[in-house]
Amino acid sequence: MNTLLWGVVPYVAFVLLVAGTIWRFRFDKFGWTTRSSQIYESKLLNIASPVFHYGILFVLVGHLMGLFVPESWTDDIGLNEHTYHLLSLYGGTAVGALALAGIALLLYRRRTKAPVFRATTANDKLMYVVLLAAIVLGMVAKLMHTSGDGYNYRATIAPWSRSLFTLQPKTELMSGVPVMYQIHAVVGMLLIALVPFTRLIHMFSAPVQYLFRPYVVYRTRDPEQLGVRPERRGWERTGV
Repeated sequence: MNTLLWGVVPYVAFVLLVAGTIWRFRFDKFGWTTRSSQIYESKLLNIASPVFHYGILFVLVGHLMGLFVPESWTDDIGLNEHTYHLLSLYGGTAVGALALAGIALLLYRRRTKAPVFRATTANDKLMYVVLLAAIVLGMVAKLMHTSGDGYNYRATIAPWSRSLFTLQPKTELMSGVPVMYQIHAVVGMLLIALVPFTRLIHMFSAPVQYLFRPYVVYRTRDPEQLGVRPERRGWERTGV
């Protein structure tokens, strides 16, 4: 089971991410979208969407730093384990709460605005459940180990994560990891595998072509803005 979870499942998730993204790009370009529901309601969305996106961006950056910046690097700049633990605890909790607040607002909007709720698919519901579970489990795992220097995941989970890229996974490092961290890692891998098959695929989109395309000129057809034009004489209907 240890080899399966930490030596096989990560690669399955990665293959699904890459293969699913390629398949989606080749055969479902019109579906490569967030399926925005702004046309149904925009006032609450204008608040919820930035809160969620900034929160999840900071969560992602925090994970990348925690997993792929070796402990020796932070030691070299004088950042000891206790200080790093406090930064991770308070900073991670704050950005996690921000992401949760955004998700909560988005879910409230989907549930209370009938047109938005009708546009919600089973795929969207699954995505929300897994995304919410990944964030909550990560926060719970961190908050369960707050005393002292907390749990030093940079000595176990982080080296295991980096070993996956050398194709020599150090599965033995995960055997003594607290259960909540293990569950969080499994749900995180599930989320990675689901990305190409949900609206989360739009994270790989960037409007680079906007930098090079010509300007789009918009002109109004509103007579009040155009001014009153004089009527031209032409063919006139004769009375019957």
